[in-house]
Amino acid sequence: MLRRMRFAVLGSGSGGNAAVVDCRGVRLLLDAGLSAKQLVLRLAEIGVDPGSLDGILLTHEHGDHTRGLKVFLKQHPVPVYGTPGTVRLVRETGVPHGTWRVFDSGRPFAIGSAEISPFATQHDAVDPVGFVIRHAGRALGVLSDAGHVTRSIVASLLRLDALFVEANYDENLLEADTKRPWATKQRISSRHGHLSNTQVMELIGEIAHPELRHVVLGHLSSDCNCPDLVLRLMRGCLDEQGCNQAAVRCAHQEKPTGWFDLEESSA
Repeated sequence: MLRRMRFAVLGSGSGGNAAVVDCRGVRLLLDAGLSAKQLVLRLAEIGVDPGSLDGILLTHEHGDHTRGLKVFLKQHPVPVYGTPGTVRLVRETGVPHGTWRVFDSGRPFAIGSAEISPFATQHDAVDPVGFVIRHAGRALGVLSDAGHVTRSIVASLLRLDALFVEANYDENLLEADTKRPWATKQRISSRHGHLSNTQVMELIGEIAHPELRHVVLGHLSSDCNCPDLVLRLMRGCLDEQGCNQAAVRCAHQEKPTGWFDLEESSA
């Protein structure tokens, strides 16, 4: 079998976020929020040599998406792609070395045979983006750390084969949480915070279509969300949209997922 495009999540949550996309040998790391040691170990676990990476795509500058970048780049000098504001802040806050590739939100660019379409998101970062990555007629959407889903985001995520999206919190669990002060809860649920289960269901309701194969949920709060709950909600949402063929999974903080294949065809 010949895999045309596939992706895996190395880890996702408040402790660090990273994923990898393989477009028939063009390999891209999405964020580097795990330690450099964990990035290397988890890449090895799914059979990826760090030296085979063609680029690192950054969604934004927060530490849970960039924490491992400084040490990783010393060991593996992979080009890093980010918006002007993101690159500036990452360099100013401790990653001065590296090969930097700057892109503008809304302007597609290519890395090898992979086409990258970045789109603006709403989060309390300087210049955050999501991505649609296309290869050989297939498309993966990546939406992380966005407090509000705009019409522009919905338009960017139409006609996907797979979606990797944060489902950070359940509204009732967040409201009942006793660990977080009121100001933190307000920040999480604001239009520049994180996505709730309800917001993700609304998004899926707008972009679901018969060719959608995978929905992978990331950045789940360990206190204010529950894998069983969010999987049940998203499965029901997909079934209501007639997308019984779409698989829905949760990514974990502690270990990588397996590969999610966007298509398999005979060699």
